[in-house]
Amino acid sequence: MRFVALAVLPLIAAALPAQAQENPAAPNLITQGSYEAAEARLMRELRVHPDRPELLLNLAAVYARTGRADAARSLYTRVLSQDDVLMDLTSDRTAGSHMIASAGLTRLQPVQFTAR
Repeated sequence: MRFVALAVLPLIAAALPAQAQENPAAPNLITQGSYEAAEARLMRELRVHPDRPELLLNLAAVYARTGRADAARSLYTRVLSQDDVLMDLTSDRTAGSHMIASAGLTRLQPVQFTAR
């Protein structure tokens, strides 16, 4: 099974908004910085499709961008507990849901600096 995803940022930039097949509105809202509206839309869609990786990844992106790292981490981990799903990022670029979730988790890790 393949899902369509929209790469708003380079893959390594983590927490990519992933486009749900039926409705690209949530990724567009995330791109515009309308996190509250994106979250509301994603929550409605998740009630119908609770395990869709693109919905979980989008919601994790919203949580990460609104300072809710623990909630984002939980969703990224949930995606990793499911089967890896190949997602179309652009018309000629794909990535697995696990790769996207792993990149998101990496971005959530605190950076530690040491003095010399």
